[in-house]
Amino acid sequence: MQGKGLITIVAIVLGLICLNELLPTWYASKIEKQATAIAGDNPEKYQKEIARLSKDTLNLGFTKLYYTKAKDKEMKLGLDLKGGINVLLEINQRDLVNDLTNYSTNPILIEALNKTDEVQKNSTRSYIDNFFEQFDAINKAKGTNLKLADPELFGNTTLTEVKYNTPDEQVKSIVKRKIDASVGTAFEVIRTRIDKLGAIQPNVQRVPGTARISVEMPGMKDIDKVKKMLQTSAKLQFWEVQQSPEVYPYFQTLSTMIAAKGDSMGVAKNVNLINILQKGKSMNQSAVGSVKLSDTAVVNKILNSKVAQSLRPANIKYTQFMWGYKPDASDAESLVLYAVRGNVNQKAPVDGAVETASIGYDELSRVVVDMQMDSKGAKEWKTLTEKNVGKPVAVTLDNRVYTAPNVVNGIPNGRTQISGNFSQEEAKELVDVLGAGKLPAGAKVVQATVVGPSLGQESIDAGLMSFMIAFAIIIVYIIFYYGGAGVYAVIAMIINLFYIFGIMDSGDFTLTLPGIAGIVLTMAVAVDTNVIIYERTKEELFAGKSILEAYKDGFKHALNAIIDGHTTTFLTAVVLFFFGTGPIKGFALTLMIGVAMTLFTSVLLSRVMIFSRLNKGKGLSVWTPATKNLFRNTWIDFIGKRKYAYIFSAVLTVACIISIATHGFKYGIDFTGGRNYVVRFDKDVKAEDIEEKLVTLFKTEDGKNSSVEAKTFGSNNQLKISTDYLIEDESLKADQIIEQKLFQGLKSELPAGTTLKDFKSADKEHAGIISSEKVGPSVADDIKIHGLYAVLGALGIIFIYILVRFRKWQFSLGAVAALFHDAVIILGAYSLLHKYMPFNMEINQDFIAAILTVLGYSINDTVIIFDRIREYLREKKSLTLAGLFDDSISSTLGRTFNTSFTTILVILAIFIFGGDNLRGFMFAMLIGIGFGTYSSIFVASAIAYDFLKKGKEEEVHGKSTTNKEVLASK
Repeated sequence: MQGKGLITIVAIVLGLICLNELLPTWYASKIEKQATAIAGDNPEKYQKEIARLSKDTLNLGFTKLYYTKAKDKEMKLGLDLKGGINVLLEINQRDLVNDLTNYSTNPILIEALNKTDEVQKNSTRSYIDNFFEQFDAINKAKGTNLKLADPELFGNTTLTEVKYNTPDEQVKSIVKRKIDASVGTAFEVIRTRIDKLGAIQPNVQRVPGTARISVEMPGMKDIDKVKKMLQTSAKLQFWEVQQSPEVYPYFQTLSTMIAAKGDSMGVAKNVNLINILQKGKSMNQSAVGSVKLSDTAVVNKILNSKVAQSLRPANIKYTQFMWGYKPDASDAESLVLYAVRGNVNQKAPVDGAVETASIGYDELSRVVVDMQMDSKGAKEWKTLTEKNVGKPVAVTLDNRVYTAPNVVNGIPNGRTQISGNFSQEEAKELVDVLGAGKLPAGAKVVQATVVGPSLGQESIDAGLMSFMIAFAIIIVYIIFYYGGAGVYAVIAMIINLFYIFGIMDSGDFTLTLPGIAGIVLTMAVAVDTNVIIYERTKEELFAGKSILEAYKDGFKHALNAIIDGHTTTFLTAVVLFFFGTGPIKGFALTLMIGVAMTLFTSVLLSRVMIFSRLNKGKGLSVWTPATKNLFRNTWIDFIGKRKYAYIFSAVLTVACIISIATHGFKYGIDFTGGRNYVVRFDKDVKAEDIEEKLVTLFKTEDGKNSSVEAKTFGSNNQLKISTDYLIEDESLKADQIIEQKLFQGLKSELPAGTTLKDFKSADKEHAGIISSEKVGPSVADDIKIHGLYAVLGALGIIFIYILVRFRKWQFSLGAVAALFHDAVIILGAYSLLHKYMPFNMEINQDFIAAILTVLGYSINDTVIIFDRIREYLREKKSLTLAGLFDDSISSTLGRTFNTSFTTILVILAIFIFGGDNLRGFMFAMLIGIGFGTYSSIFVASAIAYDFLKKGKEEEVHGKSTTNKEVLASK
């Protein structure tokens, strides 16, 4: 065959590249298994063995393998396979705008920023685009005619590029560029901090078109430490401190007001603020209160209430109340409250970046942090200290007071010492943060996923189990059905898998559990490719051709159908990759690579191998005695029965739509926002009892219960607990409050002696949280909208592709109608069954991926039938249109059955053995594949037929029947 040499060379070169890429993964795994065999579960001994074995070198001639280098180059595993932490950080763009306007107090600017904050909650546009839109609208409505280059806005010393006459559009461009650069700076700072955390194979990426940064750290366990490290802006500031005589009269006024308006302040009317502020023992001269940890939330509610804000006298109008960094050593149960003197724009007198930071010790040998400010900060610090000799000055980092000493004399050189009752580890963390540089603006975690290491290992085991079972099923079935030809199909699939893993490793892509599902489904695509080729070859053999000619024509006639099927599947994967996030991208990526490699291995490479055998005069069976005549003489009057199918589909579709309208769906936090926790117990528990306990704990400030749902997840000793409590609060403090309440509500069901720390990071030895997920409301809106775009985009692309390939809108209409039919059936099933099934049936990102995958499969199935119809329209013009459709569908039944049957077997293997996280995904796939096969015949083909035939023409049914009907193709 032509190109045989080139295909062989490409296969060998690609194989060597993949081998070179996969060897480090194999070698690192080999060393780690040896260390584990010697050290067992002892982590210290394991590290010593790794250090010892790392000295060994494996010389393969063409390359040398070292453990440390191999570890750096090994295939990346996602959180769901390795355990770890994934967070999506969002840089506060309001802070960036404030910085660029030099913290202007212009009322139009402030109103535009406030309005933008509200709009942004339900918008997928960038913050700065929404800001400019709101500013223009408010500016026009109030007739102020402000220009963006005005000195009160962006025409200040901060933005030297903006002149007094710079047009608004040019200012917008400059501001956007500056903000993008600031996000880039934040990206570099965060990446530096992650390096200091010591994460193995971290993945840090900017999310294009947004101020978001995605951070993935496999193997990390301490989520609080990670969040703190990433969210800390390292905004080191120095403020004047207001002492008790200035603030105490205000507190007395508040105490009186609580008795009258406590309800509107969020606290009981009998709360005594003065007593609360004096309960702690660690009061110092610079502070205005010492509060028990359990009372800090009450104090925050009071001071932040609208009533309290309205009662502020002029001398503390802009005062910021800040807590101490941590409890004092003399009173571990209290926090000190400081009153920091603010101003109209809350800009600190000293806000300098740190040039160097290091751990030091004071005269009492206590751990401190020594730092040197930059030149700007040093000048401002000199002015502030000289002005406040004999008075306290607060040193704050991200609005926490680390120390507030009295100034003895002016400090001229910017060299400063921070004390805060640090442990050695805390001081190191602070030095690392300061040393990495400050973020240009605050950052918040808007989405987070935590997977415990034990769950990660379970996912690996489940993924491998499902993979091996699915692969074994395919091998046995395809060899049973196609005999010798099936052996070549299996060889091609093994090479295909080798290429997929090699390409993913070489591209530094991350393998996830959905990615493994994508690879398994790729095997189903490979089976489909071989089925199409071999079924066509069988037809040619039954027509009396020699084995060599039959294979030649089999490959030739199958090519169009294979290309069409692969293209539609690839396009669906592209849509998934473009609109999906996280694991969904992994699924789409492996599917795209798999589809491309299937074309190469199952069509080109398989052809080379088969014809190398045939050209030597050797035979190659394409059936076995048991399968030779299966479907050979099967003919069904599908078109004649289409009206029954219409009735069945219409009734089912209407029932599903009614269910959707009345029962609705169970939406995942991907779409609603909130927090999920998967909690494992050491015994079976009842979800209803747990839910009842938790509901009373998760109450809002107005006394109303937040939404809490507990549902069995997999086995009876695991629960998935979801809540929207504090959904608008994306701070680390809110996460800790919820975890504390969760622990409090579940403590009676946990083993005796379980601590909060044990509960938050469960492993094989401890019950507790094995995975958690948080999605902020703004991210949930983005995911929801992108999911809708993905489905509509897939439908649009498929419609256009079918129209271009088949040149008849009737085929496109039939295909899209079938896809709509399949989607409604799946949605209806999820609406009806989500309350009853023992696995997750939420509408979330995974569900959208399942829908799109089903659409890709269904259109692939439809294209095979349409391709045969198109072929018969050219070759069998004497047939009636009804007979032609029936012949086309009947002649492809072998392919339809084999592909659907093997795909369903593969999905069942993943459903049963692939782990709890994939069951909902696979259930949607099972329904979709079944109805996708049905709709390709009874919806897509039937609708295409009804719109192709002329209304007055008589229908004549029967195998290969003819009449006077003139086909639409003539």
